[in-house]
Amino acid sequence: MPKNKGKGGKNRKRGKNEADDEKRELVFKEDGQEYAQVLRMLGNGRCEAMCIDGTKRLCHIRGKMHKKVWIAAGDIILVGLRDYQDDKADVILKYMPDEARLLKAYGELPENMRLNEGIAAGLDEEDEGAGDFDIEFKDEDIDTI
Repeated sequence: MPKNKGKGGKNRKRGKNEADDEKRELVFKEDGQEYAQVLRMLGNGRCEAMCIDGTKRLCHIRGKMHKKVWIAAGDIILVGLRDYQDDKADVILKYMPDEARLLKAYGELPENMRLNEGIAAGLDEEDEGAGDFDIEFKDEDIDTI
């Protein structure tokens, strides 16, 4: 039997469910930072995001947020831009849905940005069903087969 040398198991790593994020103050961007919307998750702590300045960047989720703050496609995030790599950024903060609505109300986010949607690929309502085909069969066609 191996000896237990650690301080606990899985439940210790999981920690307490601290709900201190319920009422935090709204963080605005500073110089060297930009707002972005997550397009898709890539795995390995990375995601692809469209920044407000119109640049698509590969974003790295920092270790403090990794496995603690869950980021999904369509979320609004604050990224730190890199001086030496313009196409890459680091995720600093994930905004909750109510915080994202406040940012939009304050004019920090553009009016045409769609919030709180799983697919942020920029699909319009008329384009969503573009690949669907409806084929109707009559009862007589089925009998002749």
